[in-house]
Amino acid sequence: MIILVYITAFLVIAAIVFYIFGYAYLFNGISKTYLRGKLSANIDDGKYFRSNRILTAEPQVWEEHPDFNKKELPKHVIDDLRNSDTASFIVVKDGKLLHEQYWKGYNKLSQTNSFSMAKAVTVMLLGKALEEGKIEKIDQKFSDFFDEFKDQPFRKDLTLKNLAQMESGLDWDENYKNPFLPNAKAYYGRDLIKATFSRKFKGKPGERFEYQSGSTQLLGFAVRKALGQSLASYLSEKFWIPMGMEQNAEWSTDENGMEKTYCCIHSNSRDFAKLGQLFLNDGKVGSEQILNSDFIEKMRTPTEKSEKIYGMGLWINHDNPIKHYYFLGLQGQYIIIIPEHKMVIVRTGSYNNLPKTDRGRPDQVKFLVNETVRLFA
Repeated sequence: MIILVYITAFLVIAAIVFYIFGYAYLFNGISKTYLRGKLSANIDDGKYFRSNRILTAEPQVWEEHPDFNKKELPKHVIDDLRNSDTASFIVVKDGKLLHEQYWKGYNKLSQTNSFSMAKAVTVMLLGKALEEGKIEKIDQKFSDFFDEFKDQPFRKDLTLKNLAQMESGLDWDENYKNPFLPNAKAYYGRDLIKATFSRKFKGKPGERFEYQSGSTQLLGFAVRKALGQSLASYLSEKFWIPMGMEQNAEWSTDENGMEKTYCCIHSNSRDFAKLGQLFLNDGKVGSEQILNSDFIEKMRTPTEKSEKIYGMGLWINHDNPIKHYYFLGLQGQYIIIIPEHKMVIVRTGSYNNLPKTDRGRPDQVKFLVNETVRLFA
């Protein structure tokens, strides 16, 4: 009995200390991971968070290619996909569904977490807001939207372009495993303003590339303020509906209803593929230009400061003989665009030990590009 009293007292004191020092979000993280048999964020955790719905209106099902699912993937490709806990693998060629395969109980209706693929979607919303004149220019200061950034060194010079290109100078450690670092606070915390606006700056914006979820979250705040509506509703109006997405999607939010713009759009793989097809078509859906082609070109143009591996929301590989660029999310969520072969590849799953030896670019992306082109081109 005495031992139980001591344990209870210890837990109460620990809880108080966590709340005092701003780590109360850890309890939320534990309830959504360890208490559910998971070690970290996962592709099926959308149902445990608040979210804003991304609506579609007139779903358009993918047209199947004449050779749809007629070729089996080679054993070494299947082995790679299975060993990396793949949920889905889709290939679209010439605008038609060519190959579709699922594992571990997932299917064409399964909605999984985009993780950081949402960063590119957030930049797409920036592009649309610029196109519609809701934001004046891409070099507009972040402090034009939030006065608290006006009078502090570095912060006052921050632009939307700096955020989109990951050149903000923000003090943000992009570490997904340490629960005491900002990614965990943003993911499991209650208030994204507190998680991001409290961060200091360690350098002048525009001086160096550093991939950071906090930068895209700040960008999301600016875009949402300029729009005067939720980002999910704007995404629905400008993209989800015009693109004929097959399902409504969900965008995880904090408790104030602010979308986690660095991550967490929960959708199916077929609809993710439509995002890739939009880029392959230079922003067109049929004859309708729904995103300015010049802005798309800016997104997929590698920057000098990133050593030509990143544009705005997109990762780029022009070093590979088969050039490609892609949306990239934690644990191996990919939407890969291969212009030369008019091909889009989507892979979703849970690859917790995703190797990234190619300057931050996952080895698996290049492997899938090369093998898929070899098989289907």
